[in-house]
Amino acid sequence: MMLRSRGRAAPRMPAGRAAAGWRIMAGLTAAPVVVVSCFRAVPREWPTTVVQLVSFTPWLVLPAGASLLFAVLGRRRWMAGAAAGLVAVQLFWLVPLDYARAAPDAAHDTVELRTMSLNAKLGQADAAEIVRLVRENGITVLTIQEYTKALEDRLAAAGLATLLPNRISAPAGGAAGNAVYSVHGLAATGKVPGSHFPMPLIRVTAESRGQRAVVELTNVHTRAPVGVGLPKWRSDLAALGQLVSRPGNLVLAGDFNASYDHAEFRRLLQSGGRVMVDVGMLQGSRLVPTWPMEDHALPGITIDHLVASPSVLSANYAVHRVPGTDHAAIMATLSVPATG
Repeated sequence: MMLRSRGRAAPRMPAGRAAAGWRIMAGLTAAPVVVVSCFRAVPREWPTTVVQLVSFTPWLVLPAGASLLFAVLGRRRWMAGAAAGLVAVQLFWLVPLDYARAAPDAAHDTVELRTMSLNAKLGQADAAEIVRLVRENGITVLTIQEYTKALEDRLAAAGLATLLPNRISAPAGGAAGNAVYSVHGLAATGKVPGSHFPMPLIRVTAESRGQRAVVELTNVHTRAPVGVGLPKWRSDLAALGQLVSRPGNLVLAGDFNASYDHAEFRRLLQSGGRVMVDVGMLQGSRLVPTWPMEDHALPGITIDHLVASPSVLSANYAVHRVPGTDHAAIMATLSVPATG
């Protein structure tokens, strides 16, 4: 008589214990989302650590989604409902339904500007790559922050002047330098008062197919919200907000060191009686980071922006890495109402 051996089945975890484990996981993943969301929701002057944490709000949709999954597996309706609400809040902040849209005057013809902006990281950005991006993307207006004399020389050697012959530049050591290159006429009209880094105001006069358009351009570079620089960061953003009340077609391009999740940045967009438009935000690029592109094991965030007045339409927003800098180059096509 043959004996059939039977394998012993592995012991199973009781269903109640497994569900309890999922509920614990749901709570652990939801807790940091709740904390940062509270800071994001309350528009007050938070300290440096909180300001930096709020920058990463767009990525909270991932742990919020995980918390919802764990809550469903944990078989608690109230917990699943709370997690679903948390996900809904993150999705609203990711693509807010009440965000402003450009509203140009339909009676106007437009002149197109293909714009690009880059923080060159103390002038270390690869000049040949900058020139390649300008050439291959048909850039007509280029703004650069952290612009040095060495970078100016490398850009000249790489042939930038043949593509963008007009320039207003102020090279400097450290992070204080800036430049605007263009195929269109440029005229310096001033600087943002009281800013930590010089932020020039430049009038761009563009002509195309018999049409003429004027843009009041600001080359933006605010102080970073780090340590003792936090108050200066706030005052820089407030000073930019004062520009929004100026008449005409406005474009603010550069390194704001702020994301849409900072109340200070949102306040800037809504200053002066009209709502400015963040081009990247408008085109659904909240999860397309502009920093850090290298040297940091962090989720990327969007702190470089093209901000335009509601009279200006935008399209073709794109982000490109540039060797040598931890910021990405951002670009978009702006359609500016013509004056005749």
